Amino acid sequence: MARLGWERKPEGIYLDLCAGTLDFGATLARRPGFRGRIIGADFVRPMLEQGRDKSASLDPVAADALELPFPDRAFDGAMIGWGVRNLVDLDAGLAETARVLKPGARLVILEMAVPQHRLLRTCFHFYFRRIMPWIGRWISKHTTAYSWLPESARVFPAPVELARRMKTQGFADVEYRLFMGGVCALHIGTRT
Repeated sequence: MARLGWERKPEGIYLDLCAGTLDFGATLARRPGFRGRIIGADFVRPMLEQGRDKSASLDPVAADALELPFPDRAFDGAMIGWGVRNLVDLDAGLAETARVLKPGARLVILEMAVPQHRLLRTCFHFYFRRIMPWIGRWISKHTTAYSWLPESARVFPAPVELARRMKTQGFADVEYRLFMGGVCALHIGTRT
């Protein structure tokens, strides 16, 4: 949340895109000094319903990230946690996010990445292809639970490519930072 820069406008309106159960928005809402509103947008209504009561500052909205029902330049910042790799058209989603952000507003994306170190990459692929789907099936009792996760992570652009695409879609000062040996990447860009 610190990289979102909400402190510049603590009473602003922020977008939690691909919000799921609104965890990222709720985290922002609990920050000392935050007095704004958070619109949590996701196309899966049942997930939004699960998170509806996490904060009075949250307003869940059922919406497609590729066709947001908001006016141009409506938000003071946006965050996407674990969601952009699920967009059918990444570039269209980034362009649509840029459309609804005010100039100077930040976009913060937290997403998975495939580690570049060979040994860590091998372990990563083993875990996500063998262990994670098995755990997902065991917990949920659903035969295909989490089978999409390894494939979505495998085909998602590397951090340097995501940064390039953010620049192409209207963001400046784009940077990223890798965590957990390159398994997670935090991207930050400023709307031009």
